[in-house]
Amino acid sequence: MSKGTIKKVAGPLVVAEGMRDANMFDVVRVSEQRLIGEIIEIHGDQASIQVYEETSGLGPGEPVESTGAPLSVELGPGLIGSIFDGIQRPLVDIMEATGTNLKRGVEIPSLKRNTKWHFVPTIEVGTAVEAGDIIGTVNETDIVTQKIMIPYEIQGTIRSIKEGDYTVTDTVAVLEKADGSTVNITLMQKWPVRIGRPYKQKLSPDKPLVTGQRVIDTLFPIAKGGVAAVPGPFGSGKTVVQHQLAKWAEADIVVYIGCGERGNEMTDVLNEFPELKDPKTGKSLMERTVLIANTSDMPVAAREASIYVGITIAEYFRDMGYSVALMADSTSRWAEALREMSGRLEEMPGEEGYPAYLASRLAQFYERAGRVISLGKDGREGALSAIGAVSPPGGDISEPVSQATLRIVKVFWSLDANLAYRRHFPAINWLSSYSLYNLGKWFNANVNENWMDLRQRIMHLLNDEAELDEIVKLVGMDALSAPDRLKLEAARSIREDFLHQDAFHEVDTYTDLEKQFLMMELVLNYYDVSLDALSKGVSIESLVKLAVRESIGRFKYAAKDKIAKEFEDILQKLQIEVDNLVKKEEA
Repeated sequence: MSKGTIKKVAGPLVVAEGMRDANMFDVVRVSEQRLIGEIIEIHGDQASIQVYEETSGLGPGEPVESTGAPLSVELGPGLIGSIFDGIQRPLVDIMEATGTNLKRGVEIPSLKRNTKWHFVPTIEVGTAVEAGDIIGTVNETDIVTQKIMIPYEIQGTIRSIKEGDYTVTDTVAVLEKADGSTVNITLMQKWPVRIGRPYKQKLSPDKPLVTGQRVIDTLFPIAKGGVAAVPGPFGSGKTVVQHQLAKWAEADIVVYIGCGERGNEMTDVLNEFPELKDPKTGKSLMERTVLIANTSDMPVAAREASIYVGITIAEYFRDMGYSVALMADSTSRWAEALREMSGRLEEMPGEEGYPAYLASRLAQFYERAGRVISLGKDGREGALSAIGAVSPPGGDISEPVSQATLRIVKVFWSLDANLAYRRHFPAINWLSSYSLYNLGKWFNANVNENWMDLRQRIMHLLNDEAELDEIVKLVGMDALSAPDRLKLEAARSIREDFLHQDAFHEVDTYTDLEKQFLMMELVLNYYDVSLDALSKGVSIESLVKLAVRESIGRFKYAAKDKIAKEFEDILQKLQIEVDNLVKKEEA
């Protein structure tokens, strides 16, 4: 254990001397107040430390002590439903101990040491086990069962194991290694946050992560184990999109990282999530959520740690065989923290002052997502999907963080301030967004064989609308032919009746894939039937004013048990109204 003294203090950066025996990324305790920090640079016996707490009042000569271990998280029962700060300190426990204001140097364990959990073994004495094998379970909440796994690089034979109530530090099993030595297995294990947890094999991302958001699932789907970026200017709805995905995405566990965003947004999450009912179980959404709050008024250096803490917790649940969705809001604030620390270290700045290693750090984070076969003999499959919000200044995505992110991720949901201004939410621009995951086969096989055909037609109509809009702006609507005007009407219907989705409406907030397909069919049916009527001499004006269009628009609010009947009724109504127009024309 290395001990030294403070030589220099520059904001969150502290330089200590006498640290020759310390290692890179060791956690250190700074000053008599025992502030927590991490070594990020070493020159001779001088160590540069980024301190994760407020450093005002520190001065040269104060003691610095290395713990000799890297920044690690505690993984075990008690994670679900908790809210941690950027270095996995439990904020609720700290509030109970010290009051509502976060005091410096507080040392409280991440997982409660006095809570007892009921452990049920799933293997017997004498069983040979290896790293990743499940030896028992703990029901953490009504929704989540924690699977207690053998820690990494440990294998041998179980010598004792029994059911009972244990704290996270109690021994639940004793394992004997090949050399005769024994290892005590507890409910909790530790893992360094900067190292990705190991797995057996990475699988191809060929299944979608169903989110219930129509513009995402239909036009720009993300795969289970995939990575997506949500860049957009202020007020375009990044946070609401992430809240929607956290609520409705087809994930067993949600890890939500509020990294450098406004504190009141985190407060919204805290107030909203316990009230929300999980659609699959009817229980509170907090019963499958882990929250990490490192808001804009909290220490800058801890933003970087919060991203790694969040993804390590997510990997732990992935290793149990769960599908995990990780929301990082936002990676721009994390990059700003990197820029500040880089500046204080006097490193050579890259583009716009960001450090030269910005792109590689972003890649290290996103590459930890994926669909994998976990360690252990049972070959269970888990998935970790990462969705990062990016907040480019002024909405300019040509800046370094957006560009570095776009080179890594395969899904780009481009939020548009103009759409948000027109109250079109989610404000995802269908002309500039994209998804590079090839999920068409899955949709055709599991929803409807015509899914991709309908999706292609919708994209063509939206692209044609953009071209026709340019003509209308130049020469006016009267210059368009009747079929082109019908295209504009069909595209308007796609935008308003299909892509526009109300996050606060009890029915419209989530749409399953079957209903999404029926909605696509209705809009395209209107277009096809009207196109046929045009060729028979019906005027475009009368087709635009069809009464059935109101029913098509309101179909998204149809209750689940009435969808099939309402769909048939609207199709019938549409056919009757158009047939009447054709007869009128012929007469």
